[in-house]
Amino acid sequence: MSNYFTRPDEPPAYSPTYTEPTPEQTIHAHPEFQTLRNDYRRFAAVSTALAVGGFLLYVLLSNFAPGIMNQPLAGHLTLGLALGLGQFVVMGVTAWRYVRRMRTRFDPVARGLRSQLEQRRPAQHRTAEQAGPRPQSKREFRTW
Repeated sequence: MSNYFTRPDEPPAYSPTYTEPTPEQTIHAHPEFQTLRNDYRRFAAVSTALAVGGFLLYVLLSNFAPGIMNQPLAGHLTLGLALGLGQFVVMGVTAWRYVRRMRTRFDPVARGLRSQLEQRRPAQHRTAEQAGPRPQSKREFRTW
């Protein structure tokens, strides 16, 4: 027997009636949300490629160009040691750029979309926290 047939006492497997999209589905289709998601993906891909690429370059130079990496810079400091310490700087700058970009470009758009979602959500689907205005946090976070 095929899976497409149902017993008479069961509801049909496919219902052709139209259902109203949920507020979440509406927000996901919003052009601003799509732009936000695409920009985030692009930023994350570029940041990851630069950070991993810098580390990979360091590893490859250490393995295949030891003469270059052993060049003295000042006293006992070699180019390889300076580049190895520079990896900490690269990771710190990557994290700083991520936090800065999120706070300046992504968070304001995400807050606007969240407020639109809360306004569109029907009252019966709201939880106790969502029923009233969102409480403001008393905790302040420092910027870098």
